Amino acid sequence: MNQSVLGLYYEDFEVGEEIKHSLSKTIFESDNNFFSLMTMNHHPVHTNLDYASHNQHGKILVVGTLVFSLAVGITVPDVSGKAIANLDYEGIKHLNPVFIGDTIYVRTKVLDKRESKSKNDRGIIYVESITYNQNGVDVLSFRRHVLVKKRNNG
Repeated sequence: MNQSVLGLYYEDFEVGEEIKHSLSKTIFESDNNFFSLMTMNHHPVHTNLDYASHNQHGKILVVGTLVFSLAVGITVPDVSGKAIANLDYEGIKHLNPVFIGDTIYVRTKVLDKRESKSKNDRGIIYVESITYNQNGVDVLSFRRHVLVKKRNNG
């Protein structure tokens, strides 16, 4: 049996390439409740069905930072599995609501890459990830710089 591979090396990323991540996640009520409790986000639009039913969407909204956290996690096997560090996250945009029972998927485009100026065993990739639901509707986007190991350590 072959060992699974976690992440890609710097050399494996090509500018313009799009990765369609194989992982996905259906968001259950328990996921949303636990995340709300754990992060102390007690806004009733996330936890109170009666309250949510009288607001814009008429049902409970999944906490946006849960969607973001899941999206980052979904990308780990491909984007940051060999990362030394995620250097930043930028431009996080909540594009459409996510509801209990939605399944999210993620695709990532490699926007740029450059070798480290201080250490030759690593490089920096710049990617944009788009999270979408089971209907193909984009629900979240973000960009980040990731410091990734080189295959032969320079």
